[in-house]
Amino acid sequence: MKSPLLSLPGAVAAEGRDEGVAAHYGDLFREQRALAEGDGFVDLSHRGVIAVTGDDRLSWLHLLLTQYMTDLPAGRATDALILSANGHIEHALYLVDDGETVWAHVEPGTREELVAYLESMKFFYRVEVADRTEDIAVVHLPAGSVAEAPEGVVVRETAHGRDLFLPRADLEAFAASHGPAAGLLAYEALRVEAHRPRLGFETDHRTIPHEIGLIGSAVHLQKGCYRGQETVARVQNLGKPPRRLVFLHLDGSEVLLPGHGTPVRLAADGEEGRQLGFVTTAVRHHELGPIALALVKRNVPVDAPLIAGTTAAAQETVVEP
Repeated sequence: MKSPLLSLPGAVAAEGRDEGVAAHYGDLFREQRALAEGDGFVDLSHRGVIAVTGDDRLSWLHLLLTQYMTDLPAGRATDALILSANGHIEHALYLVDDGETVWAHVEPGTREELVAYLESMKFFYRVEVADRTEDIAVVHLPAGSVAEAPEGVVVRETAHGRDLFLPRADLEAFAASHGPAAGLLAYEALRVEAHRPRLGFETDHRTIPHEIGLIGSAVHLQKGCYRGQETVARVQNLGKPPRRLVFLHLDGSEVLLPGHGTPVRLAADGEEGRQLGFVTTAVRHHELGPIALALVKRNVPVDAPLIAGTTAAAQETVVEP
């Protein structure tokens, strides 16, 4: 779905999974600095929007999600996952209940499969699931923003900023009154700096929540059964995850950033050494320079110098080994 904000001056369209919104508006670092200072907004209108209504919406979602949903207060933001039977992450939902409806935004390209799964699990519960992506768009106000949300708009407030569920028809008017706009590259740079994983970037088909630090934030350990709970409990109580998320400071002299999937190896072993992981997201940060997140084997020494492809990388621990 192509955003009308791609018509703003300087807009350069994002590619791949984030196609449909702007990667930047002509000045990546200025846009990053604005967001870091609490100014402007980010167009996230390419994300899917799901609405769940009905008297049983919270208790029903409690049965399906990794998060404790039964007593979720109206207006409180939360994150949740849907896992496979083997505990692998299939969906990530970013939720808020407004007292009548649970609103969730999800990764681009995942909403149809998610809605189909939710519809298949309704049974006798008093719930209705609706894909609202056609008429509702997500926009992000950064942490520290003093901008007011339009009246009547559902707001999901977190430590990283506010996500607004805005009528899609109001996007251009919102941009005119809440600028300057910042692109996805600026938003992603701050996400990587904050070590926040993203479905499809920091995850693959076998990722479990422990590997990317989602226990406690998106996975509640004291709730009833849900699909994949056995794996979560077993790893939490008896073992360690096979991989762990790390933060990388990349060699700033390199012209190109390592792409998603670039092999990570011990620097001492060189480019022909055994692959120990892969880069998940690499970005250019306005203060830190080139940085990245990566998934590596749990037993990689936390102080070992690494290389991402051919690029030297110093690691910081995100998930403890």
